[in-house]
Amino acid sequence: MQGVPTTVSVSSAFLKKCMNDPEKAKYLEENLAAIPDSVKSLCNSVKMAPGSPVVTYATYKIDDNGNISMMSGSTNDPDGKIARENAERKAKEKKAAEEKAAERRKEKKAEEEKAAERRAEKKAAEEARTEMGEYTVSATGTDIKAVTEKVISVSLGTSAPTGASFDIKA
Repeated sequence: MQGVPTTVSVSSAFLKKCMNDPEKAKYLEENLAAIPDSVKSLCNSVKMAPGSPVVTYATYKIDDNGNISMMSGSTNDPDGKIARENAERKAKEKKAAEEKAAERRKEKKAEEEKAAERRAEKKAAEEARTEMGEYTVSATGTDIKAVTEKVISVSLGTSAPTGASFDIKA
């Protein structure tokens, strides 16, 4: 009807009532005959709405008691142009996000490789100093005497300095 897919459903219980009651049968016939004009009116009124929407379907249901309900749908994008544009935009955004994520992964991998390279260089330098008898010791403490004692202890390989002393004179 009017190029709009239209569905009409009549309850079987109401059809039985129409078979036994001529007034109900007449009511049904009149309302069924009015549906094409109703769809035409619907299409015309929707066309007046902002954005010129198009009716996409209409459904009429007549229940057990003869009550009529109607449902319809419309769209502002009958040819799908807006939907295609939105899909293309979303696809571009997704591709850009994927490329950005790939770039971040690439940068992170490069940073990890540089860090591994620095660790390897540091380890090689440390091994070279150890072979030459050089090593680095660091210690922390609450005062110079405690720090110095720790350094001496580590240097000698003992748990506490033996035979070494350190006096602080202020």
